[in-house]
Order: sequence, then structure tokens, then C-alpha cells
Amino acid sequence: MGRQRQWLSATVIANLITLPLWMAAPAVWALSATLEGVEGEVARNIRAYLQNIEEDEYTESRLEGEIRQRTQEAMRVYGYYEPDISIDLPEDGSPSLTIEPGPQVTIETLEINILGDAAEDEPFEDALAGFSLKEGDTLRHAPWDALRGEFSGLAIERGYFDWGFTDRRMEVRPYLQSARLYMDFDSGPRYRFGETLITGSHIQPERLQQMRTYEVDEPYLAESLARFNQRLAETGWFSSVSVKPRLETAQELAMAPSGGGDPWWESATESQPKRPRVTSAALASALSMQQSDDTSLPIDVNVEPANRHQFETGIGFATDVGPRLRFGWDQPWINRYGHSLDHDLYLSAPEQRFTGVYDMPLDDPLRDSYRLQYGIRNIDDSDTDSLEGTVEIARRWEFDNDWEQSLYFRTTYEDFTQGGEADQVWLFYPGIQWSRTRTRPQRFPLWGDRQQFSVEYSDPAWGSDAQFLRFTGDTEWIRTYGEDNRFLARISFGAIETRDFDKLPPSLRFFVGGDRSVRGYSYEGLSPRNEEGKLRGGQQKLTSSLEYQRRVTGAWWGAAFVDAGDAFDNWGPADLKKSAGLGVRWISPVGPIRFDVAHPFDDPDDNFRLHFSIGPEF
Repeated sequence: MGRQRQWLSATVIANLITLPLWMAAPAVWALSATLEGVEGEVARNIRAYLQNIEEDEYTESRLEGEIRQRTQEAMRVYGYYEPDISIDLPEDGSPSLTIEPGPQVTIETLEINILGDAAEDEPFEDALAGFSLKEGDTLRHAPWDALRGEFSGLAIERGYFDWGFTDRRMEVRPYLQSARLYMDFDSGPRYRFGETLITGSHIQPERLQQMRTYEVDEPYLAESLARFNQRLAETGWFSSVSVKPRLETAQELAMAPSGGGDPWWESATESQPKRPRVTSAALASALSMQQSDDTSLPIDVNVEPANRHQFETGIGFATDVGPRLRFGWDQPWINRYGHSLDHDLYLSAPEQRFTGVYDMPLDDPLRDSYRLQYGIRNIDDSDTDSLEGTVEIARRWEFDNDWEQSLYFRTTYEDFTQGGEADQVWLFYPGIQWSRTRTRPQRFPLWGDRQQFSVEYSDPAWGSDAQFLRFTGDTEWIRTYGEDNRFLARISFGAIETRDFDKLPPSLRFFVGGDRSVRGYSYEGLSPRNEEGKLRGGQQKLTSSLEYQRRVTGAWWGAAFVDAGDAFDNWGPADLKKSAGLGVRWISPVGPIRFDVAHPFDDPDDNFRLHFSIGPEF
């Protein structure tokens, strides 16, 4: 809020400063002329051409001439080359233009040729096949100019750096209402990826070479360089990354701006009316003089190391745990192999934990790695009192479909008291987990989903204190319809098959209830109870939630939801605990803030419960 006040104050001050400048500025005649004789896109284009005419710079006769000239230019792009324009400039009121468009010019001859290696390149063939004009059609300038831009853009994207237009003409004969269009695009040879030179790297260059998205001697493709650049940036090893082809000077001259359009040399010379502009034919001639038979294009990669130590702090609040504090210490690289080390400290009233992750990337650092994870956690909440230490070794894979697989072996020591029953256990168990998270945008997803499934097994045969087979699964979905209707759905389930349930620590049992579970009930307050009425934890759980959000205004949303779920010992409980409620969402600068009022339908106290939390759903 303080930052917002500063911004508002700065805006007010800026307006006060610039107000005299606006008052002193020369009058600008924002023309709102009355047009007769034309309509639709032609009329809209004329009005666009007539905008921002500075009336004070013209006499009446010159002003009329300027309006006439701009109107003719605006109509010419639609094939009207000989309009009859009558202009009425009253002393008071808006000007009036009466236009007789006249006949439109039609295309008599249309010849477009692609020369060089691009003649057999599919994207160029598609661009030519998709060209909307043909002989006999009304002449329109926009498709013609767009095709020129598309050819030049494809040339740069696909490695035709010696491209040029050997012929590009539009011959218009207004008196015959005909036009002849000629375009010869010579792409020259297609360049291929050469050797990649890496400079500035503190990581083994061989590791970075393995991340390339192209092979030597493959046809050049700008998209491949962009993906290579992105992959290097995603490692976290570097503060800056630059991946560029090593072009000759003449090739750089030919490069068009991204998205097509005129090359830079046309824009640079059009403001010099007394000097002859560089033509495409002249540029093509200059390029041909410097062409080489060597089409191998070296790639230069320049990187700068990221800070070796990075720190992050966070403060939050939720009704489940109260105030919470997080401190993170990340080392994105600790040696030339790209190993990383992250530590995280989390503090809240019911839970305190310290965890660390040592990551050892393999040949593909973003997809494959070994991980060593360790941590200690203390929980003192309701009927649960637990001190847990864990060490885990994992092998991680990430697949092309965004799914991530982790195969791990975990050892856990836990000293706990659950529902008045105390024990100390050592557990050794392997597990496998599959997960995927997709969101866009990141801070407040309007589209996204998350899935996570895991299987774990423990057996006394290898020294574990309990035998169990444990399954868990979670799936969440976010979809938005229109701009103001957002839907969330969530299902979570779990099951444990064991004869040693009393040996299982609280971290492996199931509890339900709270902000991210079944709202309206206390945090992890739903589970089977022992003879003393204390929470014991369940062998199974099932929860579901359906929520509808509607944008009220700006960053404020209203919400309505229904939750159901429970933790239990046998599948198919007679009744799942249910609740419903209303809420408010505010997309703040620090992330989404959620406030809910939920009513539990199966609570004997029949009370409403407030839920407040900060942070994204995923």
C-alpha cells in the first residue's frame, strides 16, 4: 500500500509539472471529418491518415492540399488510384469530404519466383501458397508488403543470410485500371550450424555443449538458438546468457527486424530526403560481392556466472498454522560440474523444519540428476508430537511431456507421540513418484493443473521397523472461461496397506481438514480417534473440492466452494465430511490472498470457520 501511495503521489506531481506544458503546446487539429462516398475499412484508413494535422503550420490552401494528398495515399493501398475528392473547410465546425472513389485497379500480371535453396523449403512454399492475391483481383498493397516481410523474416529465421530481392516491382497504370506485380526473391544458400564457441563459463564447457538443441552441420534455425539460450538460463548457473550466430558484416546488413517489415537500412535512410535511399537491388548486389562458398556458421555463446550465494526470506500467515517465516539459502553452483546446494528453514507455531538438497546434474542438467535430500522436522500440534530426521537419495528424470519421475530410497527416524501413544521407529523404504505442474501465468494462474502420484514400500527384511505399502495421489485443475470466470477442482486420495499401523509415524498417516483440504474443519482435525477420543490418524483418505470464482473488479474476485472428505480406516465411509462457503480473493503484489468463511455440515458444534492464507493454489 505504501508503494501504491508513492506511485500516486508521483503521478500527481508529474501531472502538475506537465500541466503548463500541455497548456502551452501548439493546437493540434485532431480531424473528425465527415466522409461521404466511402465507408468501412477505406473510411477508417482515411481517418487514420488525417490524424494529428497541426493546423497552425498550414495556410488554408496548403491545408486543403495536405488533406487531399493524405486521402489519396490512404485510398491507394486499396486500389483506388484516381478518386475525385471535394473538400469543404468551414470556418467553424468539422471539415467535410465528398469522395467519388472511381474504379479500382486490378492485377493484370502477377509473377512471384523463389530462387536459391529456399525454393524447396516448405515454409517458403507455404507462404507463397497462402498469398491472397491473384491475377484479376483488386490490387491491395497490404498482402504484397506482408509477403515481402514474410520472405525476409523466414530467411533470417532459417539461415538464408545472403538473401535479397533481385526484382520487386509494382507497375500501376491507373488510366487502364491495371497493375503488374513482379517479385523475385533469391535466398542464396542455407547456412548450417558450425562449431560452438563458449566464453566466460565457470562450468565445464563440455556440460554446456551437451545442452545444445542442434547438431553441427544441421540446417540453421533461429528457434534452436532461442531454445539453447533458454536452457542455459534455466540452469540458474548464469546471470546473463547470449547465444548468437557469427555473421559477416554484409549478412548483418540483410537482417530484417523480428516479425518482418523493412530492414533497418530502409528506416535509417528514409529521414534523409536529400540522399538517395538504399534499394534492395543495390543491397543484393553488395551482398553478392561478399558471398562465400563456406556455409558453416559458427555460434558464439557468452555467459556470466550467477552469484554463488543467494538468499530469500518470506513471511506469511494462514489460519491453519498462524504466522510463518521462511529463510532460503541457495547456491546455484558450487563447482565446475554445476552441482548445487539449497537450504530452507521454515518456522511456524505447530511446525519447524530445516531441509537441504544437494543436486548433481547429469548429461542433461535440466532433465536428469541425482539428488541427496536431508532434513529435520519438529511438529507439536493438537494430538501430534513428533521429531523426525530424514535422508533421501533420489534419481530424477524429466520427460518431454513435462512429467517428472523420481526414484528414491529414504531412511527416516521418528520419535513421536500420537494420540497419547509413544514410539520410536527407524524406517527404510524405496519409493517412486510421478509429478507434473503446468501453470500460466505464474503468480495467479488462469490455466493450470498439477498431478502427483507416489508408491512407497517398507519391509523388515532390510531392517525397517514396519512393513507397509503406501499410495498417494493428488490432482488439481484450474480453468478460466472468458476473462472473469475461474474454476478450481481438486481430488486427493491415499491408502496404506499394513499390519504394523501402530509403528507408522504421524508423517505417514493421513489427517484431513484445514485451508487446503476440507475447509470448515480444523487443521488436520479429521481422522479416526482412539478410545480416549484423541486423533489417531487414518489408513486411507479421500478429499475433493470444487470452487467457482468470479471477478468482481480488477484484482478482486469472489468465490463459492464445496468441500468433502475424511481420513478413515476402511474404504467407503458411510458419510464424508462436507462443507461449503464463500470467499474473497485479492491478487496482491506479493501473491494471491484468500479469505474464506466455511460452514461444516457434519460438525456437532455447527460453527462457521474463517480461513485466511497467502500464496498460490499450486
